[in-house]
Amino acid sequence: MTGTTVQRLKGESRIISSIPFFSTLGADEIEQVERLFRKKRYSKEQIVLYEEDTSSYMYLIYSGKVRVVKMNDEGKEQIITIHKRNDFFGEMTLLDGKTSPATIIAHEDAVIGLLHKKDFDEHLMTNDGIRRKIIELLCSRLRESWDMIKILSFNAENAQDRVVSLLGRLQELYGVKDDRGVIIDMKMTHQQMASYASVTRETMSRVLRTLEKAEMITVLENKAILLNNRFFEAAGKKGDPVNAAVH
Repeated sequence: MTGTTVQRLKGESRIISSIPFFSTLGADEIEQVERLFRKKRYSKEQIVLYEEDTSSYMYLIYSGKVRVVKMNDEGKEQIITIHKRNDFFGEMTLLDGKTSPATIIAHEDAVIGLLHKKDFDEHLMTNDGIRRKIIELLCSRLRESWDMIKILSFNAENAQDRVVSLLGRLQELYGVKDDRGVIIDMKMTHQQMASYASVTRETMSRVLRTLEKAEMITVLENKAILLNNRFFEAAGKKGDPVNAAVH
């Protein structure tokens, strides 16, 4: 076994052990779990799981990002969330056998590990420690859902507040601190951001221009968004960065 292969296996084991309900397992058990995940490479925009398949698998992201979307009757995406390296999802569907109301799409080139329900039931649900950790995890997932509902319902008639709430949530999930503020380390088109916040693409573009003019944000050369310190100063003072800048 080459040194590169050993390093790769150690890295994959670290990812497995970072999943909360596997954190209590020993090194040998982690290695056994690692062998249960079926890894596959996906190209950007490739479907990872259709909604009807989500009851059979949980997935773990070894590299890249995926987005979880709900398709409306017109075939347009409503983004529910975006998962990055080390993230995992689908454990709830393995417990109740029901599909998740969402399709999983590679947001960029990615390597995904899929764990089948049969392996989950036979090898993992027999472990008391794992069952307890899963309960804790489900509580955490519920809180994340509340955060998303807050974005979609927050001052629903004010699109600017929705966009600002979305930017705040994105920086919590993907923010990288910078001397100037926080960079949202997630490339998204205006259409994808609009889908996330349930506003039109035109509205998203308009609000982003307003924020940039007010020096709340800076759109960087690689299309990433920098939330300037002024964004957080205004949020701290009034809880409403856009109106604080515009008025």
